[in-house]
Amino acid sequence: MKNLQQTLKKGLFFFLIIAINWQCARNPVTGKREFSLMSTKQELALGKQSDPSIVGTFGRYDDENMQKFINEKGKQMAAISHRPNLPYEFKILDSPVVNAFAVPGGYVYFTRGIMAHFNNEAEFAGVLGHEIGHITARHSAKQYSSQMIGQLGFVIGMVLSEDFRQYSNLASTGLQLAFLKFGRNHESQSDKLGVEYSTEIGYDAHEMAGFFQTLHRMRGDGEQIPTFLSTHPDPVDRERKVNRMATKQQTKDQKNKYRVNRNSYLKMIDGLVYGEDPNQGYVEGNYFYHPEMKFQFPIPASWKTVNTPAQLQIAPADGKAVILMNLVQGKDANAAMQAAISKDSLQVLNKRNITVNGLKAIELTANMQQNVRLLIYMIEHDGRVYQLSGLSETANFSRYQSTFVNTFSKFKELTDPTKLSKKPERIRIETVTKTASLKSVLQSFNMKNDRLEELAVLNGLSLTDKIKKGTLIKTLGE
Repeated sequence: MKNLQQTLKKGLFFFLIIAINWQCARNPVTGKREFSLMSTKQELALGKQSDPSIVGTFGRYDDENMQKFINEKGKQMAAISHRPNLPYEFKILDSPVVNAFAVPGGYVYFTRGIMAHFNNEAEFAGVLGHEIGHITARHSAKQYSSQMIGQLGFVIGMVLSEDFRQYSNLASTGLQLAFLKFGRNHESQSDKLGVEYSTEIGYDAHEMAGFFQTLHRMRGDGEQIPTFLSTHPDPVDRERKVNRMATKQQTKDQKNKYRVNRNSYLKMIDGLVYGEDPNQGYVEGNYFYHPEMKFQFPIPASWKTVNTPAQLQIAPADGKAVILMNLVQGKDANAAMQAAISKDSLQVLNKRNITVNGLKAIELTANMQQNVRLLIYMIEHDGRVYQLSGLSETANFSRYQSTFVNTFSKFKELTDPTKLSKKPERIRIETVTKTASLKSVLQSFNMKNDRLEELAVLNGLSLTDKIKKGTLIKTLGE
């Protein structure tokens, strides 16, 4: 065994030496040769493979004018980038989370959440340039190369250690989740490219810097932070640096005027869905309601939820357990349960037929891996089968089991007309009729006092800012 370990270690070392010598690609942005295990062809293939999963998870936001806008600006910017020949695609995802990200091969995504928080075209253009910058500088390819080395080392670890073998699936998942996280140097380089690209197509990159102030205020309110901010500790410092870069780039570029286009952008997003879309399910008063599929069940007190078209995730703050709910394939609960047992190689501990508020169901307790236990309810409702799963480490399972049961056993048909008819909140653009503070202006449009600070952030302003008559501002309505 010891000789095998030494042989494998030597083999890994030898492979890395060969890879470093053979796979040094020239970076399109810096012009320098850099170690890479991913070719352009592989980047294209990975992006094409990832896109359906991303769109399937979040869903596309259907707005023809907004899609036309991001296509037009995206193609314009891609054409002047360091990699103009990639087949870029630009998409708006139906998610309230404020985020933008890119994957290899030219795929760039904006959530409707971040589109709601931009206050002009120039802010959008700066972030667009930042994300295209991740692609042109091959940051994802570099992450892939680091990941591949990690996986090679991990394979060696599996051979050497029984403990490693137990957690192989979990570890692989962790590597995949880390894939889109970039280091500080990558983020700084993408900031620079965002300034460069947005300036070159005629936008004022100082607005990109100003958007970091909005994100800084969101961080203070405990909001989720976009991917392009997650690895940088200080948005305010970043704002200063981007401002300096914008001034320097404009001095170099020497256009007579740089566009901001505030009013045209605000008019375009008038009617944009803001926050959770009730049609996709929503949380209210510690209950999850789904008007379209007509069901409801309780959410454990203080647990957080993440809702996507593919799956609802519910977890406590300490992350030591999770509840997952999704629609599954199968003609009935029994067929769906058998498929789940087979797919995840579950070790069944207990399985029984039950009824949940008049609905046919199956309850299963099983081990997923040696240290992970789960409770599953397969519930038939209105011609569909719903899977509710509660997972935790085996040592903690008894602590959460009653919470899982209490949640799953209260799944039932939704019949309350007020819950079924709930409409989404939307961005509404209004024209200020009288010069006043933002606070007074918002109150004049009947905005609730407990939403005023949120609306100030949404507008990229402070409540004490004086707003001139004729100015367009964002409000919220149905």
